[in-house]
Parts: sequence; C-alpha cells; structure tokens
Amino acid sequence: METLNATDNGRPPVVFLSGGGAIGRDYWNVHRRAAELTTSVIYDRAGTGDGVPADLPRTSTQVTDELRALLHDAALQGPYVLVGHSLGGLYARHYATRFPDEVAALLLLDPAHEDYNSAMPAQLREIWESFDPAEAAAAFDNLPDEMIQLYSGLFRQEMAGWPPQIREPLIAYHVSPRGLKVGFQEASNVEQLNAEIRAAGPLPDVPLRILSSTQVDPFKTVVSQGIPESLLHEEIEAKFRLYTAFARSVPRGEVHPVAAGHVTIHLRGEQAVADALADLVSGSGDEERKRV
Repeated sequence: METLNATDNGRPPVVFLSGGGAIGRDYWNVHRRAAELTTSVIYDRAGTGDGVPADLPRTSTQVTDELRALLHDAALQGPYVLVGHSLGGLYARHYATRFPDEVAALLLLDPAHEDYNSAMPAQLREIWESFDPAEAAAAFDNLPDEMIQLYSGLFRQEMAGWPPQIREPLIAYHVSPRGLKVGFQEASNVEQLNAEIRAAGPLPDVPLRILSSTQVDPFKTVVSQGIPESLLHEEIEAKFRLYTAFARSVPRGEVHPVAAGHVTIHLRGEQAVADALADLVSGSGDEERKRV
C-alpha cells in the first residue's frame, strides 16, 4: 500500500478513497488534517498512480477486496472512517455494505451515485449520452502543449501552498497521458459499478456525511466546454436534491453544501472536510467506548 506521511495516531483510522483519475497524494492536505486527529491513510488503487499494475476498468468488488486486503496486511485495525470522493464514494459505500462491521462512518465528497444521471436535467443527459469516453481518452495521447500548460496551471493554483516536492510530481502525473486517461478508464464500466451497488443491499447504520459542491470551478469549465453555464448550475441543484434524498434514506445521514467545485471540493473545501472528520472521528470514538 502506497502511503504518504502515514500516521499511527489512534482509532478509528481514516481511509481516503480517491476519485476517478485521482490518486492518494491528491488528498495530502486533508490527509494531513486527519492525521492531527487519528491514524490516516492514503493509497493508490491498482492501475493508478503508484498502485500495482492492473488493467482498467475493474469491478467494485475487486477494488473493495483489494482495499480490505491492504488494510489488513498493514495491520490497520478497524472500524474505519471511509472518505470517498466522486468514484471513491461509490467504492466506500460498497465497502461499507459488504463489510459493515469494519466501517465506523462514511464521509462522501460529491460522491458518484447509481441514480446520478437519471436525476439530471434531460438536456444535460442528452449531451452526456453523445460523449464518447474512448475518443476523449485517445485524444490525451497528443494533447497540445497549451492544454498541458492550462491543466498544470489550474492544479498549481489550487495547490499553491503545498510543498513543491509533493505538488510538482503530482502535477506531472496528472498531465501525463496515463494520468489524463486513467479517470476515463476507471469509469468506463460505470453501469456495472452501478449494478454492483444496487445489488449490494442497504448501508449499515453508521453516520453518513455528504459534502456537496456548489461552484462551477475552472476544472469544470474546461471539461464542460460547449455546455451552458446555466445547465451546469442546474446539475449542481439536481445533485444536491439527489444527495438530500439519499441522506434521508438512512438513519444518520446529513448533507452540507461546500463552496468548491467537484474536483476542488477537498482543496477549496479543506476546512469543511476537516470539520466533518473531527465530528465523525470523535463520534465514532464515543460509539466504540460504549461497545467496550
């Protein structure tokens, strides 16, 4: 398991599950904040970053089995607070459903959801359905230098306060052909992933906190060229309604808006993530003491 600034600072351990195309180091800032509270773990899934080589896409069952094995091999005793961003949110939910005794709480950052597309405006769905992910991924083999500089600049702006030894290799990874493609590859079997989560059954009765981004940030603007900004704001509103309904479907669910974009929710929303973790970690500790 690849980790950065790995900590051994108590229980429950916090485990970050990155979004599609992201890797563990993308969460260095919130990993560091979590480490002030308890043990914190970041890692790279197989086929991404420094993870072991693997063909993509992979099933959610493979991903969650791998994570469980990594945590057990590292002797990191649960139950865990799982923090899942985007695609990582789907994996976090699946892990909790498959291994309920190993999860103390869930913190989901703009999580993927099996009903996401159906909750969106029809006009936006039509645009997405005309999109060819394979064609887009192939274009990254010959990305113009001006686009590479644009993406590099966006990352550098959002990570301006990060140590250069962490920031610069991370940016280099994200603007490499492999780094640019991996998100499309991981999510190319999204219908299978959605089917897995639908078949997995209900979540265990653990605290669920969802942070929902409210901004169209520069990353969203770049990847959504040709889509009216008004429609992107409709997506944000529909997303919040979906998350609210999901949170209400479980005993201890909450949704909180965060002034950030989808990609930047843990960057611009660092304090919101840290505050949520403080609540969930302390609450999980109280529950554990009651059981003892």
